[in-house]
Amino acid sequence: MLVIGVAGTELNAVERQWLQHDAVAGVILFARNFASRQQVAELTAAIRAASPRPVLVAVDQEGGRVQRFRDGYSTLPPLQELADNFAADPGGSLARVREHAWLMASEIRASGLDLSFAPVADVGHGNLAIGNRAFHADPAVVAQCLAAYVAGMHEAGMPATLKHFPGHGTVREDTHVAIARDDRSLEQLRAHDLVPFAAGIAAGADAVMMAHVVYPQVDPAPAGCSARWINQVLREELGFRGVVVSDDIGMAASFQAGGVAARVHAHLDAGCDLVLVCHPELVEPALDAVQGRALNTAAVAALLGRGALGWAGLLADSRYPGAQSLLFETPGRTV
Repeated sequence: MLVIGVAGTELNAVERQWLQHDAVAGVILFARNFASRQQVAELTAAIRAASPRPVLVAVDQEGGRVQRFRDGYSTLPPLQELADNFAADPGGSLARVREHAWLMASEIRASGLDLSFAPVADVGHGNLAIGNRAFHADPAVVAQCLAAYVAGMHEAGMPATLKHFPGHGTVREDTHVAIARDDRSLEQLRAHDLVPFAAGIAAGADAVMMAHVVYPQVDPAPAGCSARWINQVLREELGFRGVVVSDDIGMAASFQAGGVAARVHAHLDAGCDLVLVCHPELVEPALDAVQGRALNTAAVAALLGRGALGWAGLLADSRYPGAQSLLFETPGRTV
């Protein structure tokens, strides 16, 4: 039920012990874990070898400023650039969105990882954390782009994760460093920020990542700690049947729930299937917190399942005759 962070480019002895723990569902990698394509493939293999069961290996490879792996990988523009010309050329914009998704997912899968937590489903209204990570300011445009992005990821055999539910793009504050409150009503959110999520779910998104934002007119708890948001709105109203993932519990806005143990339990009790513990110094107290909790192996199996059929099928797919040369002979291609 925990997706943990590790410190460097190789596993240390303590981290190998963590991977033996039944509650560790996977590892999320960052720029601190990357030196080269070969190294990250070796690190991914070491993570899998250290665990007695299948584990997820994930990254945030959105493009733009949130691209953890760079040297030897394609230079991916931020999502906003893909939709800049949407009004004049919607078809061309959506084709570029789909290619971006396929290329990103293909390169990450080729390195042995299961998924990148993408795409961003937030509406672009100048949030300090989101910025040009969002496709557009018009939720209808974001909705169309999301459907194309999910399709591109699926073509490459990668699960798609919509983030950050129910919408982080309209508030100003960055939840990495501050508490964020959105005082709009549920009706206002349904008409705006929830529109892209509904489209992404209809397109077959496999996972949804929650925001640490508080929407006090809906629930006094941050969305990721809110059973109302997860069970009533996301699952019952929008019909989402996939995996619900928390945002990183090391972010400042998550501190509202209390200490590490309280944060972990608040997310799991609200309905999150997986909890991100990205900071290595928080892993030990998080593992202590979940002793005795029932495991949710179905969540991991659901995300591993799509990836398992994806990469081999991609190389054999006649629609992508250049896949091998694209990914192995010409790294650094720019969309």
